[in-house]
Amino acid sequence: MNIKEASNQTGVYSAAIRYYEKELLIPAIDRSETGNREIDARIICRINFVKQMRAAGMTIENLRRYIELFDSKEDNDKEQIALLAEQLSDMEERRDDIQSAIDHLHYKLDHYYDHVVASEKELQELERKHDEQIAKTNDAEAKF
Repeated sequence: MNIKEASNQTGVYSAAIRYYEKELLIPAIDRSETGNREIDARIICRINFVKQMRAAGMTIENLRRYIELFDSKEDNDKEQIALLAEQLSDMEERRDDIQSAIDHLHYKLDHYYDHVVASEKELQELERKHDEQIAKTNDAEAKF
């Protein structure tokens, strides 16, 4: 299949597929006599793998390293597992940060009238005082 068909099948933009190839995230794609990419099931699987790992937040550098280990003829299971564990830890940390933000928003919604409104009034008052101070400073400077 050509790159457009591969893009439609995988949901990965053609430009991204070319980028994956350039960055050695997928193997070099065979070309037809006219120079068009001829993408087979093996490449589709690799594209989907890269797509999944990128969706999991893996950096290009770590993904490239993982693929090098995978493609190597040596036993690299421990290093591959370490990369995956590192990525899992990063994702769990991001999940925890997102959960904290969600919890904060729930709190604000649950306590809107007894907390948020009062906090916003306090902030507005601080802003008003700040504006007054700036105005006084500008007036004093204008007199000189």
